Amino acid sequence: MDIDFIDRVPASPETKAGPDVGGKIDALMRSFEEYKAVNDARLEGLMQRGGGDPLVDERLARIDAALDGQRRRVDEIALKGLRPSLGRGEEIDPAAREHKAAFDVYLRRGDAGALHAAETKALSVDPVSGGPSGDGGYLVPPEVEREIGRRLADVSPIRAIAGNRVVSGSVYKKPFMTSGPAVGWVGEADARPQTDTPALTELSFPTMELYAMPAATSTLLDDAMIDVDQWLASEVDQVFAEQEGTAFVTGDGVACPKGFLTYATVANSAWEWGKLGHVTAGGATFPAEHAADVLIDLVYALRAGYRHNATFVMNRKTESVIRKFKDATTGQYLWSPGLQAGAPATLLGFPVVSDDNMPDIGANALAVAFGDFRRGYLVVDRAGVRVLRDPYTAKPYVLFYTTKRVGGGVQDFDAIKLLKFSAS
Repeated sequence: MDIDFIDRVPASPETKAGPDVGGKIDALMRSFEEYKAVNDARLEGLMQRGGGDPLVDERLARIDAALDGQRRRVDEIALKGLRPSLGRGEEIDPAAREHKAAFDVYLRRGDAGALHAAETKALSVDPVSGGPSGDGGYLVPPEVEREIGRRLADVSPIRAIAGNRVVSGSVYKKPFMTSGPAVGWVGEADARPQTDTPALTELSFPTMELYAMPAATSTLLDDAMIDVDQWLASEVDQVFAEQEGTAFVTGDGVACPKGFLTYATVANSAWEWGKLGHVTAGGATFPAEHAADVLIDLVYALRAGYRHNATFVMNRKTESVIRKFKDATTGQYLWSPGLQAGAPATLLGFPVVSDDNMPDIGANALAVAFGDFRRGYLVVDRAGVRVLRDPYTAKPYVLFYTTKRVGGGVQDFDAIKLLKFSAS
């Protein structure tokens, strides 16, 4: 097997994470070198004895788990360095500053007078009827909304690599050309017959309501040293990201975004618009010999125009299996860790995104996805995050009913390919 055709590694982002990152990356690389040495010993034992050594297998599993843990710590340090503080170092116009101050008063004391002056009407819209849903609420300041958006991209794997649109309405509609106008070569004096018109389809992405309801004590709200905006953003971003991440992969499209794994699939040789193409692994797991060839087939199932920005998506268990694969010709491992903080691991030179919402390897499982997700999957956000203060439902706690609207779905069915673990 020759993989020289895939020799590029994506550029790594710069990071402001500080001096701790270097030590963590060194530890990660040392662990990977140890992992390779132990796995080589395991393979040599299999060849010599015809069977595995439980002690070697156990050691390999421990190193594998340590690699995952070290990758998480490196990524966490990088993300902390990249996250700006709310309202620090940013020029805020007087109207925005007034809104932020009024919002802070509303969160702490429930006084909505100043917010009423800034917002004459604050009603959410039902995604089906287009009318008011009646839950009410107040828009968070723009910098808080931006911070929530940044954190969602940090911790939601698919959002970080997908395309994104921000809309003001409840539904985003997009025309897509599934086939272009007919063209052809003609001689200088030949007749020019009329060409066929392009085929267009309309894609519709409704935005659905996602909510969280963090609770605060009166002591926290009365503490002037606590940035309440920062507290609210940190409370809701994790739960929002977890719900979004699940929906973008396996959502059924009913009151939530439609995940790319819930679309109909078809063998890539018979691909048609409206379905995602898949290649098969030949069984319920990777083949015993030349297992990496299956991944090569998946890479080449994607058209060249999409491969330049393509990414592998799989869960950590699947990544752990693939981490052992080697090039049969050179003996080099196909998986390698990121060389800088925030840089993803790579497989065959392409970034690997770990998403635990992806299924495990098993019969008929679509356990690996590969494609240009920025062109293939679209996340639609309705502008505005709303907060409704509720001091009555759970006394003595104050609840903050926080809502945002988000939708999602496949926008280019040719940009994502799947690996199906089946014989056909």
